[in-house]
Amino acid sequence: MPSTSLWRELLGFGLAISFSPLHIGLLLLILLGPSPLRRGSWFVLGWLLTSAAAMALLLSVGHGLLLTMERGTDQRTGLDLLAAGGLLALGLNGLLSSREVTGPPAWTRRLDGFCALPLPLLLGLSAAVQVSSPDDLFLYAKTAASLLEAGLSRPLEVVSTAFFTLFTGILLLLPLAGLLLVGQERLVPVLQTGKGWLFANAELIVAAICIGLAAYLGWQGVEGLRVG
Repeated sequence: MPSTSLWRELLGFGLAISFSPLHIGLLLLILLGPSPLRRGSWFVLGWLLTSAAAMALLLSVGHGLLLTMERGTDQRTGLDLLAAGGLLALGLNGLLSSREVTGPPAWTRRLDGFCALPLPLLLGLSAAVQVSSPDDLFLYAKTAASLLEAGLSRPLEVVSTAFFTLFTGILLLLPLAGLLLVGQERLVPVLQTGKGWLFANAELIVAAICIGLAAYLGWQGVEGLRVG
């Protein structure tokens, strides 16, 4: 069975990926627009399928190359330190951006244009942005490494991957579930408030998440060097 520490990693990394201000902001705009349930459901489903496909690809490559991911091995230690450095750079850049820029980030002004795109094109662009984000790529790779290290049977690996995939989209599933339960009209004030708060604090929160994860992965990398 997966260990408690593995469940914690899957949960933590999944939640970190789930906080994608661009995708959450785009979903909120979709839910405020026409056909919110249909378009929002497809948008969230596209996110989950992209996460599942990314994990399936990384795990297949890991198994195919017979990568060794125990703590202290070159592959595991190198991935931890590389991810820590990348996330630290992204976090510090986010902190600097949040201090220099007043008002919502520039990308928020382009979301209305994305939201107006035909649904297939919107889903394709969403998937492309999701797998091209450096911080998300590090976290997907780190999660795959943790699953490879655990040496789970194939059914348990599938279950663990499904658990992780679910939590990569949990912050998208919550507003969609709220729409389904209470309806668009009653949810509009909450969506508007949430959108304003997200746009005002996105850079700072993402920076804090990146720096926290960088510290954790850096510690694991140093422990790996000691073990190795």
